[in-house]
Amino acid sequence: MNEKKFNIVEIKNLFKSYRRGNQTLQVLKDINLDIEQGEFLALMGPSGSGKTTLLNLIAGIDRADRGTIVVGGIDITSLSETDLTSWRAFNVGFIFQFYNLIAVLTAFENVELPLLLTRLSKKERREHVETALRLVNLEDRMDHYPGQLSGGQQQRVAIARAIITDPVILVADEPTGDLDRVSAIEILNLMERLVHELGKTIIMVTHDPRAAKMAHVIRYLDKGVLNAHPQDYY
Repeated sequence: MNEKKFNIVEIKNLFKSYRRGNQTLQVLKDINLDIEQGEFLALMGPSGSGKTTLLNLIAGIDRADRGTIVVGGIDITSLSETDLTSWRAFNVGFIFQFYNLIAVLTAFENVELPLLLTRLSKKERREHVETALRLVNLEDRMDHYPGQLSGGQQQRVAIARAIITDPVILVADEPTGDLDRVSAIEILNLMERLVHELGKTIIMVTHDPRAAKMAHVIRYLDKGVLNAHPQDYY
């Protein structure tokens, strides 16, 4: 018997704009979007369509002008800045295009960083980090620094760091954008494993149709409006 799915993200009537001098630039217009737990969703659209802005709002990095974003049953639009920072640290895993690893820390130390905010003992942290690095097939590289790793390996370290706190959602902004084709496929296969084996929910911004095809659902943004189908995207 299949487990009943539920919405891990619910976005209602979301608007976002930015001020540029005397002008107001409307970036997102009345966005409504539900994302099921365990879903792999790709956001596509031309540059400037609002993809990264929407991702940042879901991740609690930015604030909406109006509307609601509920993640894991919590309305993050109603949280104070302090509560939002705390919520983000334990509920969101980030995967960036350029990895955002700290060059002077080893792979192990980079992955361990989010756990330093927890009450886990040093032994427990080590066990968690080793498990995460094993999952991304890098247990033999844990003492290497980012500069000693390939781009694909660095992104796998970043994914291990993203999942280390067992977050509610993973947000990925062009995760294959800086990788060659072979490494990109490896990273996408790994992300798919996280969904199928660990039940992770992934929201990915991408320009690459090949990357988007790995997702369960593709949604398109154009001029701040969310569509189920591409209109003039291609």
